[in-house]
Amino acid sequence: MSTDFRVERAQLADLDQLVALERATFNYSCISRRSFKQVIDSSHNDCWVVRSANELAGYAIAFTRRNSKVWRLYSIAVAQGFRGLGVGNLLMKQVLNTAKSKGATAMSLEVKSDNKAAIHWYQSCGFETIDILPEYYDDGSDGFKMRFTFYPESL
Repeated sequence: MSTDFRVERAQLADLDQLVALERATFNYSCISRRSFKQVIDSSHNDCWVVRSANELAGYAIAFTRRNSKVWRLYSIAVAQGFRGLGVGNLLMKQVLNTAKSKGATAMSLEVKSDNKAAIHWYQSCGFETIDILPEYYDDGSDGFKMRFTFYPESL
């Protein structure tokens, strides 16, 4: 397996691989093929992929509403064979840099409260827990809302 990674915008040709990675990574609330297509086609969403040769190593989806300065990291996933190789960090850097370049003041996300590894990683990326979301997920589990701030919110 090559560790020569490329970060690129997702294309419609990536749909099969995106859906397969989504299903292999998450066992709840999976993003559908149709939803991935809408994300790729939308001007308010960004879907980035990391490739190694022709393999999809990971993806990240972030979006904002029109005229909002707060972006949302909707989903991020790294294929099992590429974990621990920096793919997640490449995706996070791309998502944060893109949002910042488009005028974002913050990035938010939701994560299952029992996903300690993800929470620790998000904290290492500069996210802070700002709220508890009781029974947030389809299976009734709680979530945490986390936030990365680009600029101080003082005037």
